[in-house]
Amino acid sequence: MNLQKIEIAHTRNYFVYQGKRIFEKDFLEVLEFQHPGVAAVKTETGWFHIDTTGSAIYNHVYERTFGFYCDRAAVQEKNTSFHIDLDGLAAYKEKYFWCGNYQEGISVVKDFNQNYFHIDLEGNRIYREKYKYTGDFKEAIACICLDNGYFTHIDRKGVYLHGKFFRLLDVYHKGFARAMDEKGWFHIDRNGNQIYTERYSIIEPFYNGFAFCVRSDGKKIILNEEGKEKIL
Repeated sequence: MNLQKIEIAHTRNYFVYQGKRIFEKDFLEVLEFQHPGVAAVKTETGWFHIDTTGSAIYNHVYERTFGFYCDRAAVQEKNTSFHIDLDGLAAYKEKYFWCGNYQEGISVVKDFNQNYFHIDLEGNRIYREKYKYTGDFKEAIACICLDNGYFTHIDRKGVYLHGKFFRLLDVYHKGFARAMDEKGWFHIDRNGNQIYTERYSIIEPFYNGFAFCVRSDGKKIILNEEGKEKIL
């Protein structure tokens, strides 16, 4: 069965494959199937994960579960959050206020002092620092927010990528990232340098060489990677 073709019904309480239910079970709520073929579901007793036959893959029930990524899933139990493995067991001993999903083998977590940082698949911190906010890793780079409210990028060892700081910042997508300074939004390269001088009120990541943007005058444009505009 192709996992990508399993759909969630519009009522979000059962699954459909090629127009038909994949099993005759309804839940209170379901999330998408993820590799290696498991999905988070909710019943009257709580949340757990099932396989493509609708059977639970472990016996425990959690207050909340999310999808599996890198064979780890974030769960919530007794006002704590942590990750479990495919056996439904805690992947490490620490508990957190909140956990993200693993991306590229690394997950964001938030401790009970409201600090953010990243951990590996075994639950080990990948650097010593703590931040006001951290985002997921993509292309081996993540965004962090410092105590002063400014953002920058770090690599998988927690080292600053380019040492430049912005009011808002996004992850890299195909070599470029969205950034915002006091004048507006623009795109930067891997060295943190702007790739054009214009600023926009809204920008999207580049998609196959082009990005949708909105200028400060409200005009909608398509922008190429050299900063040339085409008004829509």
